[in-house]
Amino acid sequence: MVDESVAVAGGRRLRADARRNRELVLATAQDAFAEEGLAISFDEIARRAGVGVGTVYRHFPTREALFEAVLLDRIRQFADDAAALATADDPGRAFLDLITGVIDQLSLNQALCDALEASTGTGFKATSAVEHDFLDAVATLLRRAQEAGAIRSDLEITDVQDLLVACGTAERRARRRGDTSRLVAVVCQGLTASPAERG
Repeated sequence: MVDESVAVAGGRRLRADARRNRELVLATAQDAFAEEGLAISFDEIARRAGVGVGTVYRHFPTREALFEAVLLDRIRQFADDAAALATADDPGRAFLDLITGVIDQLSLNQALCDALEASTGTGFKATSAVEHDFLDAVATLLRRAQEAGAIRSDLEITDVQDLLVACGTAERRARRRGDTSRLVAVVCQGLTASPAERG
């Protein structure tokens, strides 16, 4: 008979108290990463969770492991959203809708900004397979929108990645001062193909 006080996580069984601690650390880390980004320490996460730092390390031996557990689902959702729009009837609208939606989420979560910035090849690296899936899906949307003449033909996926990070940060700064950034609207207008490109 299976002891109901244990659960399986990461390939190993956890007792109910250990499972509760793991979930507490995850929930605390999610808020901490969103507020502070990837620079926040394990000590600070443990303090906020009200557990010893050893408890954090016991469940997540590296910062990459904790970050991956916290943000994997969010980035996977971005990738799924992008993939779902790949056959949209209006490729230009689909591309801009995805961009504005992702920027909105990035503005609420500093760690997501950090994750996208890191996948350029510098800084913190985590969930690389999922990030690559996301960027590949966005690249597909970009290509379709360009082929439809809706989005500037000289844009590359690295440009879009930079714009996501920059606009997410700008929107986050605007929200902190109780305002709304106009940058996103300006950028979307700038992404749109000129009449000459539309033919």
